Amino acid sequence: MLKSFARLASVAAIAAVCFVLPAQAADKAQLLRDASRTVDNLRSDPAFGAARNMLRDARAVYIVPKLIKGGFIFGAEGGSGVLLHRTANGWSTPRFYDMGSASFGFQIGLEQAQLVFIINSDRALRGIEGGNFKIGAGAGITVVTLSSGAEGATTLRGGDIVVWTSATGAYGGLTLNGTVIKGDDEMNATPSTGPLATALRRNLARTW
Repeated sequence: MLKSFARLASVAAIAAVCFVLPAQAADKAQLLRDASRTVDNLRSDPAFGAARNMLRDARAVYIVPKLIKGGFIFGAEGGSGVLLHRTANGWSTPRFYDMGSASFGFQIGLEQAQLVFIINSDRALRGIEGGNFKIGAGAGITVVTLSSGAEGATTLRGGDIVVWTSATGAYGGLTLNGTVIKGDDEMNATPSTGPLATALRRNLARTW
C-alpha cells in the first residue's frame, strides 16, 4: 500500500512540474523585459549590498524573473530564465533555460520568486550549458542562497553558484535542491540580438 502511494505521489509530482513549466513559459520578448526588471530589483534590494563584489568575477548569470512554487501535499516549482556569460566584449547574447522540480510532503501554499544565479566557476557554467543540470546532484558544485531581507546574507562568500532570491507567499523558504535546469531548444533556435536583448545586456553592465 505504501509503495503504491509513493509511486502515485511521484507520478503526481512529476505531472505537476509538467503543468507548471508550460504555464510559466514566456515568449522571448516578455522574458527579456521581465529579466531586465529583475536586474533592477536586484540593484535596489538592500540585502544585495556587499554581494555586488561577488559579481565582478562572475562567469555568468542566470535570471529567472518568475519562479512559481505551490502545492497541496504534492509540490512543484517551475519557471523560465535567461542565461548570459561574460565575453571579452561584455555580456553574451541571451540564451533561454527552463527550471523545475517536484517534491512530496505535507505542504500547502503558493510562492512566487525572482532568482538570479551568480555563476562563479567554469564547471558550474559548463554543467548548466550541458543541459539537464541538477542542483545538489553531486559533481562537486556548491550552491549558496542569498535571500532578500536576510540579515548578514551579504557577507556570504564562496560557492560555485550564489543564488539571490526575493520570494513571497506561504512557503517559509525556497529549496533548490533537486531542481533541474534545461535549455529551451525552441527559444534558442534563433539568436536573441534585438533591442530587448541589448537593453538587458546594458542593464547588467550597469549593475556589475
